[in-house]
Amino acid sequence: MDTRARSASARDSAEQAMPRMQDGPSPQHLLVTLLGDYWLRHDRHLSSAGLIDLLSEFGISTSSARAAMSRLLRRGVVEVRKVGRQTFYRLDDRAAERVREGGLRIAAFGLDHDWDGHWTVVAFSVPEDRRDSRHLLRSRLRWFGFAPLYDAVWVSASASAADAQTVLEELNIYTATVLRGTTDLTADRSPLAAWDLDAVAEVYASFIDETRPLLEEALAGRVTPRNALIARTRLMDTYRRFPGIDPGLPSGHMPAGWPRDQARSLFTQAYNALGPLAETRVKQIMALHDEDAAAQARFQSVDWPQATAVTVP
Repeated sequence: MDTRARSASARDSAEQAMPRMQDGPSPQHLLVTLLGDYWLRHDRHLSSAGLIDLLSEFGISTSSARAAMSRLLRRGVVEVRKVGRQTFYRLDDRAAERVREGGLRIAAFGLDHDWDGHWTVVAFSVPEDRRDSRHLLRSRLRWFGFAPLYDAVWVSASASAADAQTVLEELNIYTATVLRGTTDLTADRSPLAAWDLDAVAEVYASFIDETRPLLEEALAGRVTPRNALIARTRLMDTYRRFPGIDPGLPSGHMPAGWPRDQARSLFTQAYNALGPLAETRVKQIMALHDEDAAAQARFQSVDWPQATAVTVP
């Protein structure tokens, strides 16, 4: 494959990995996001009727919402409890822990850190009859900040060897090797070549252009509770994908003017500014079915002490 074809392929991968904000998440992911955003700190089951109404705010039909709950139950992501004819759900403990870990990862993403110059490399071979495992492996590696230098050789500057081993063990993949090493970033095919930085910068620019007016509206008090809930959830769904397409190297190792800091700051301010209004809407919906659940709903904020404020023109 020539250089232009490789660049186009990488650009397509970046754009697929980072859909525009209006695309929205799947019903299953959306439900997990909402549970994590507003009830992660509370160990309680929530009315299925209330959750269905909550999902309807995003255009999810009742049948699709019920199907999403059933699939999450089969996957062990949620637990169910029945009281008479009523059904209640909560996140499984392991799922809740994964949501917490994801939140910490998002909060830490983009903050400059001391990098020792080491890369983690995963080389694997997964047979064709385990195609689903191969797909899951790539998805999980990308979540940990890996990218494909070659088809079955993935690299990361931010993930540890333990992270990679955990993914491999979870998927029962043993035909793989995990390495740690250093290399010259100026080489023609250094690990940094696994990312198309021009494509990633374009996605950042699109995110910034869409988030700046949203923040402006929020700060001016021109966002309703319903719109705040929808916008905030979609904002997180968009931003959470950046760790999977950005190399995660400290700013000093990235091209001049790398837009990650600006995107991170805009996201932080908009996400937190929309929180109280979004929580109000969640309480309004859940109170119709479960007043205790409504009272315990609390929005999760994202706090970055080192984040630099962005002035909205």
